[in-house]
Amino acid sequence: MSREHPPKRDLMREQLAHQTAKLMAEDGVTDHAFAKRKAARQLGAADTQHLPSNQEIDEALHSYRALYQRDSHPVILRQLREDALSMMRRLAEFHPYLTGSVLSGTAGKQSDINLMLFSDDAKAVLLFLLKNSIEFDDGEWKVQVGGRQETVPSYTVTGETGMQTHIIVLPENARFSGSRHPETHADIAAVEALLAV
Repeated sequence: MSREHPPKRDLMREQLAHQTAKLMAEDGVTDHAFAKRKAARQLGAADTQHLPSNQEIDEALHSYRALYQRDSHPVILRQLREDALSMMRRLAEFHPYLTGSVLSGTAGKQSDINLMLFSDDAKAVLLFLLKNSIEFDDGEWKVQVGGRQETVPSYTVTGETGMQTHIIVLPENARFSGSRHPETHADIAAVEALLAV
């Protein structure tokens, strides 16, 4: 009879995940890849190719914030989610979804808000921002839509506090693609529910 062995722990990978999480939590680093490389250098493993995944880092970041920032982090996260909801309500006609660290709960003071909007008229969001005197920087973003890579419009809105909201505009049919999941994409009602807890 074979006994099942627990999966072997990779201590170096775990250490890298926790050091990366610490950098992101304490130093306000928001780029996972940059934080991983910096953590690897700090731990004397700069040449490793065995870096933790973003998901492993986010799990370590949740743990770090729960341990060391349990008083301050919920206040910061709530403010970011309230700011996100406010912007989503303004952009309601474009069926906004919140994604990224503000939704997952790993966001910190320096984190940005990430929204996905949907419209077949590429200029509709641009005209909305102009008409409502919302200052923004525009750009483009490469995304997978329907199995192929497309370039879609993106906008960055900077709030009075300096906090940035990144917006990408996807075609309307992407809204019904089934690629959105409650843990990674939240509509207005879902964000309201998060804030009601």
